[in-house]
Amino acid sequence: MERIVERSVLFDIYGNLLTEHQRKIYSDVVDNDYSLSEIGEEMGISRQGVHDAIKRIDKTLNEYEDKLHIAESYLKNKEIIERLREVTRNIEISDNEKELINELIDELAEGL
Repeated sequence: MERIVERSVLFDIYGNLLTEHQRKIYSDVVDNDYSLSEIGEEMGISRQGVHDAIKRIDKTLNEYEDKLHIAESYLKNKEIIERLREVTRNIEISDNEKELINELIDELAEGL
């Protein structure tokens, strides 16, 4: 996974398992794309402290994923759903059947 996407997916899935302080730091990195200096200034810690915290959070999130494999499963299912959408576009079936298949695919996608 590309690092930015990987961080975002792991944070979305496991972020609630982090402390509030960790969530704030990581949200600023992943969601807001703040620099280490900006985060440090906002949180009242050094740039190095932010860097160390991010490394620890990365490690924690990756440990969760290594044990639970939720992100891996999520990405795999997302890929399957996209493949189903493509196949549905290219097969020759009635519009009603396509609509039903697309509704079912949408239900699967919402469950992710």
